[in-house]
Amino acid sequence: MIPLSHPGPVSRSPEGAISYAELDLPPIDYAFLEETMLQLLAIPSPVGLTDAVVRYTAGRLDAIGIPYEITRRGAIRATLQGRERRPARAIVAHLDTLGAMVRELKPNGRVGVMPIGSWSSRFAEGGRLTIFTDTQQLRGTCLPLKTSGHAYGPEIDTQPSSWDHVEVRVDVPAQSVQDLLDAGINVGDWIAFDPQAELQPGGYINSRYLDDKAAVAVLLAACKAIVDSGRLLPVDAHPLFTITEEVGSGSSAALHGEIAEMVSLDIAIAAPGQTTSERAATICLQDNSGPFDYHLTHKLIALAHTHGIPYRRDVFRFYRSDSAAAVEAGNDIRTALIGFGADASHAQERTHRDALQALADLSVAYMLSEPVARRDRKSMGSLEGFTEQLKPEEMHVHTIPLPDPEQFLAPDGSMPPPDSPPENPPSA
Repeated sequence: MIPLSHPGPVSRSPEGAISYAELDLPPIDYAFLEETMLQLLAIPSPVGLTDAVVRYTAGRLDAIGIPYEITRRGAIRATLQGRERRPARAIVAHLDTLGAMVRELKPNGRVGVMPIGSWSSRFAEGGRLTIFTDTQQLRGTCLPLKTSGHAYGPEIDTQPSSWDHVEVRVDVPAQSVQDLLDAGINVGDWIAFDPQAELQPGGYINSRYLDDKAAVAVLLAACKAIVDSGRLLPVDAHPLFTITEEVGSGSSAALHGEIAEMVSLDIAIAAPGQTTSERAATICLQDNSGPFDYHLTHKLIALAHTHGIPYRRDVFRFYRSDSAAAVEAGNDIRTALIGFGADASHAQERTHRDALQALADLSVAYMLSEPVARRDRKSMGSLEGFTEQLKPEEMHVHTIPLPDPEQFLAPDGSMPPPDSPPENPPSA
């Protein structure tokens, strides 16, 4: 196993939470973080049904004392003022989750569904859920088309797994399309699956939608720690809360030209072939949208070392975040991705409070740190103050050159006898 990357001593409180020796950072109110996470999980927020979670998050910002603005659709941009306005930075987490939508009213009185976001139907099977109709909320269960072993025998194990092979059994007396219509169900109604949250005394946290409600709670707790400490940030920091990350657009609508750096807080993937741990923060160097900014990423690595924060470095092949959405929307900003280590993303997810604590500490350290480059105050400029990755001496490749064939081959290309020079040795 790869060890957690932290050089400093680590101790644990009787409750199990990590405390870092001589950590020069404002303390995280973990009780606030956990309470916020559980309240967020209690609010259904599949993409497109996010007004309630936006209102809740705005209320949390009001309670902390952080001003904010809300876009037309509900993305939130808050502001923590620094000594200087530019180059400003953003730190972002998304409020939206996966979910589903009614695709079809079926003749058998059940409901066909279409996923919201990218996730497998195998993790929807057996899930309890709520259908949000135009007038009320109805409960139901997502089931495979062939569910009862007493009726279908071994076919329950051989049927395909896809969204075309599941349906919702609604808890109403419905045996036909008309019965469903009479119950108020229509194509296009939103479906939210129950999170099934469970906290263990040892620190493990199981739930759907830790992606990204755990990171939203982390970001709010980090902001609270800074406000409570009275520390002044070096530059303006803008906590962003987006509402369409799971369908790809995310932070593209909430940025402005003064933001030069953006760090996304999201789930990090603990799986075979990955280095991420459920007990640490992850600093991602690349996802499927490409590498993150060299300087911003290495700054985060240095901050983790400086403050003794457990972290892992990782790359993710099948992953994108708010950072990708921001760059693809045409924003010329430095981006990075940090996350809480978790198992089974987009399924029944599990993390540990150690990972949330580490991510919160790293978020605070980042907001309190100096910007990557003062030159980033302006979007365009001269070469003066531009960053440097490789120095000339670091570009030189030290190799042993291949020997000159004329030095060891005869004119006809054959090898001369041992200890004898070529017939026509090259002139000096």
